[in-house]
Amino acid sequence: MSQNIYDDPGFFDGYAQLPRSQFGLDGAPEWPALRAMLPELSGKRVADLGCGYGWFCRYAREAGAGEVLGIELSEKMLARARELTSDDRIIYRQGDLERLDLPAQSLDLIYSSLTLHYLPDLAPLFSAAHRALKPGGWLVFSMEHPIHTCPSVQQWVSDSEGRRSWAVNGYQAEGRRVSNWLADGVVKYHRTLGATLNALMAAGFALRHVDEWGPSAEQIAAQPALAEEAERPMLVLVSAQK
Repeated sequence: MSQNIYDDPGFFDGYAQLPRSQFGLDGAPEWPALRAMLPELSGKRVADLGCGYGWFCRYAREAGAGEVLGIELSEKMLARARELTSDDRIIYRQGDLERLDLPAQSLDLIYSSLTLHYLPDLAPLFSAAHRALKPGGWLVFSMEHPIHTCPSVQQWVSDSEGRRSWAVNGYQAEGRRVSNWLADGVVKYHRTLGATLNALMAAGFALRHVDEWGPSAEQIAAQPALAEEAERPMLVLVSAQK
């Protein structure tokens, strides 16, 4: 089973303080770019893998989706999602994405935000997603960029003149990484960008768009703290179609 770090009380409490937890999709600076990659949702059947508080599930219904399934490993996250949701067309289900099992050709869109870097192997999930989508269906997801995940210690370093750079090492050495973010011992998995995209294509998907996301000048002007995110890609956003 995947590590269930979100049920760690310290991690969950820390995560609850993040802007994306307090303000939902509007608190996620990559959301406008990710939203632009989505297909038309009116009348569609949608699944959100790693749904967290259910922000995207509720957005999809507001955008006209007919039915939405949110799958989440964390009981604490599911409890919060249910507290925030009053819609019988949204169903939340506890599930481990390493063992994803969805009915064949039952969905129009599978979405996932900042979850897939917790999985040791993406091939089974991509195969299960491809099987679950109707012909022409979409898989749209975000994950931590491999430039962000690769170092054994994720940190900025400064040169003799005080210029900061992101430490990049071990890029080709795919596998387990442990960081102390919100709690000690958070396990994530690094893989090259090519490995992720090739796994998608091997599962039968056609790539439609890849965005090595960085904030816009307008976003930086509004939130100066985002400036460092323009120095290296922290996230990669991908859309693919069956």
